[in-house]
Amino acid sequence: MYYHLILTDACNLCCSYCRAKDFEESDPPEREAEVDENIPSDLAFDLAGLYRFLGEDPAPVLTFYGGEPLLRSDLIEEIMEHAPPCRFMIQTNGLLLHRLERDIVNRFSTVLVSVDGPAALTDAHRGAGVYATVMKNVRALRTGGYAGELIARMTADEETDIEAAVLHLDGIEENPFSAIHWQIDANFWGDWRRRDFARWAERSYNPGIRRLVRRWVGEMEGGRVPRWYPFLGCMADLLSGQESRLRCGCGYTNYTVMTDGTIVPCPCMAGMKEWYFGHVSTTAPADLRVAPVGEPCTTCDIAGFCGGRCLYSNILRPWPAEGRSVVCGTVRNLRDALVGAVPTVRRLIDAGVVSTEDFAFERYNGCEIIP
Repeated sequence: MYYHLILTDACNLCCSYCRAKDFEESDPPEREAEVDENIPSDLAFDLAGLYRFLGEDPAPVLTFYGGEPLLRSDLIEEIMEHAPPCRFMIQTNGLLLHRLERDIVNRFSTVLVSVDGPAALTDAHRGAGVYATVMKNVRALRTGGYAGELIARMTADEETDIEAAVLHLDGIEENPFSAIHWQIDANFWGDWRRRDFARWAERSYNPGIRRLVRRWVGEMEGGRVPRWYPFLGCMADLLSGQESRLRCGCGYTNYTVMTDGTIVPCPCMAGMKEWYFGHVSTTAPADLRVAPVGEPCTTCDIAGFCGGRCLYSNILRPWPAEGRSVVCGTVRNLRDALVGAVPTVRRLIDAGVVSTEDFAFERYNGCEIIP
């Protein structure tokens, strides 16, 4: 199974779609959750419990997470040195990648780095000079011999031209990134009334996705399948006829360990007491209960394609029904565009231009797939 380990709640950035929202007024969610106010800001439990827990999983994958996990590079090095056999990943803003020794970095199977597209867009959301520093550090990763998957992990909102942003990251000269993923800033915070999301989705995002799918298939005509995760993951299942549960895996194969060792289904659900599933010092991985996605997702006609999008959003419903409907519309738009591309993709596979192996990917690696 896959586990996110929150090393610290601290972060060295205050991104507009993340920490900055703590300073904004928030509308109450449709459903309330009892929140634990006593979670330590940094990891504060005996690591022996973590090692025992991981040792009871035959093939664990541990993703270092925050806040910004590289603020606790000391813990990363200690855990990678002493944990039982395990694969490691990290999700980071990329500013502190230089803190890790080369032999440590090169042990990661996947590194997910937050970057939103071109410099102007990234810096507008994340701070002046962030893009340049991130690019310097990810290039240094490759120069240092890192051969794993390096994913550019975008956040998209009303400032994002999704087509231009993805094509920028895909077209970087001597590109260090091997894949791109994006997540829409939608239905995570009580900010629907202050947003222009519906107009952006209709006029910019949805048309941009349709154009991007055409571009994606166009690249296949030349024998390359770009690793754009929202397309890659969904197309792989469309080709095989496989339906999917919640595509991020949260609550059934992907869990999160909080800074006090408590286990919850998803990083966004840290502190939600109703969803405490145990503790690394006393719980066995096989005993973790499942957190199912509820209505209206379970009876939706495209449930097998979407899987539910987001467990946290499904439970709390931060946006009203009007807003949730617009978000669901972006998923339907994605599905329609990809379903329309399936015949061409099959033709290219049958002709040997691309192969089904080109659509292989590691599930539950931190890419939610459905944006």
